Amino acid sequence: MYFAMKFKTKRMINNNVLSIILGGGKGSRLYPLTDERSKPAVPIAGKYRLVDIPISNCINSRINKIYVLTQFNSASLNKHVKNTYAFDSFTKGFVDILAAEQTTNNSGWYQGTADAVRQSMMHILNNDFEYALILSGDQLYHMDFDDLLKKHIEAKADLTIATLPVNAKDATGFGIMKTDSTNEIVSFTEKPPTEELPNWISEVSENSKSKGNLYLASMGIYLFNKQKLIDYLELDASQTDFGKDIIPAMVNGNEKVMAYQYEGYWTDIGTIDSFFEANLDLAAEIPNFNLFDNEKFIYTRARMLPPSKISGTTLERTMITEGCIIHASRIEGSIVGIRSRIGKGTSISNSYIMGSDSYETIDMIKHLNENGGIPRGIGERCYISQTIVDKNARIGDDVRIMGGNHLEDKDDALYCIRDGIVIIRKGATIPSGSTIGG
Repeated sequence: MYFAMKFKTKRMINNNVLSIILGGGKGSRLYPLTDERSKPAVPIAGKYRLVDIPISNCINSRINKIYVLTQFNSASLNKHVKNTYAFDSFTKGFVDILAAEQTTNNSGWYQGTADAVRQSMMHILNNDFEYALILSGDQLYHMDFDDLLKKHIEAKADLTIATLPVNAKDATGFGIMKTDSTNEIVSFTEKPPTEELPNWISEVSENSKSKGNLYLASMGIYLFNKQKLIDYLELDASQTDFGKDIIPAMVNGNEKVMAYQYEGYWTDIGTIDSFFEANLDLAAEIPNFNLFDNEKFIYTRARMLPPSKISGTTLERTMITEGCIIHASRIEGSIVGIRSRIGKGTSISNSYIMGSDSYETIDMIKHLNENGGIPRGIGERCYISQTIVDKNARIGDDVRIMGGNHLEDKDDALYCIRDGIVIIRKGATIPSGSTIGG
């Protein structure tokens, strides 16, 4: 019912647009966070999931026909979407999961972004729409898709690609576009080498020029005219990726492909390092991504949790979510997720504690303590820094976990190390007195 009321205040739902969110593949660069869950289901900011970001951008832009395409570890994502996004029946809106499936025409997995949409077209085309908005499920940003659609229609474009001005260092990792004076894309290349970059400078704003951001990078956000999307997906089944295949084919095929220049905050959360930095930035005094906005809501599952209870703890640049019980001595520059329990004398810095899926009762905790077990959460007198503690972990007393750039990547049954960041695996038990990293 809440979603229907939200749309009502925005006057009219945009029935002409259908959104398709790409859930990605195995998410190996986010391992071990993707060991038991799909990439869009990875928790962010202590209470949300990555998929909540593109879905919320759609809802805030009056788009309420949304598919999420996935194929790996989709159970938790299915559960989250089902428990979160239930529109009023009068809006005819939906957020549905489309998992890879074997059919008489196809027996394999998705082979790329375009192939995922191609294989899902039998379901997508059951809806009435004029424009298809293709989004990624692993990015953090606010964007007004209303304005994107408006510019697309005004330009009479066949495809509009959201672009971000970037510098020379970053440009080599993106699909880069060359535009003319009207923002029409005249050429496109994937990850150009540094020596070729002078040929790829485009006209950007004065603000971007002052920062040296002279190259237009694809954000992986595409707005297609419905028929053009169908035409190019049907043209050649061997073209499996939008960035490598479909977009160059459309640019070279004399279709009208436009660039929509975006200059706000945007980050691709494709690696442990980028995921970690994006989360810790949320605890900054003035974060790059604003969760405290009266209009740009981030929606997620409504949990009936009590307020957090904090005793004797010094907090500095820390974000605490609901339902936590905290007796730590100090927490600094960190995110503390739902239902976290942190014991006396513990210090945490520059870390992301994801929390727990459920509480343990006082009797359960007492029984564990009396029988050599470890309760869910973080024990007493621990020191944790440069660490991600995944959900439902059990960390004993007097444990030291210290990440750092000097550490080599490592895979252990209880934890992993990536880019100097220690990741305690979901549900892992770290015995009292243990030391990790350092």
